[in-house]
Amino acid sequence: MSHVSVTIHGRQYRMACEDGQEDHLVRLAKDLDHRIEQLKASFGAIGDMRLIVMAALTLGDELTEAAKRLRRLEEELTALQDVRVASSERAQAMQVAVANALNSASERIESVTRSLNQSRGENVGIG
Repeated sequence: MSHVSVTIHGRQYRMACEDGQEDHLVRLAKDLDHRIEQLKASFGAIGDMRLIVMAALTLGDELTEAAKRLRRLEEELTALQDVRVASSERAQAMQVAVANALNSASERIESVTRSLNQSRGENVGIG
């Protein structure tokens, strides 16, 4: 377990984090500090706790919107995967139909060739 000192709204806090997460924690603290400073610039001196609560609510709102967007994207991905599967199934069915049509045409050609050979009394070869 590592410890990092961060500054938020002019105050230092010693925070614990998992090893390797120090830089991430520092970036999070800087982001929160920046948000608080933006709110302070917009609303003036409304109290430290109120600024922190407003910053937390802003982050919560962004998180909620990101979660909604993620759900929409997951639903879209699922729909696209369903379309891909259906398309693949249609393509396979089409391949079978084309193969069957080619086999049928080949059989008809062979039948016509046999019929012609019998009517002419000779062997006519194809191809």
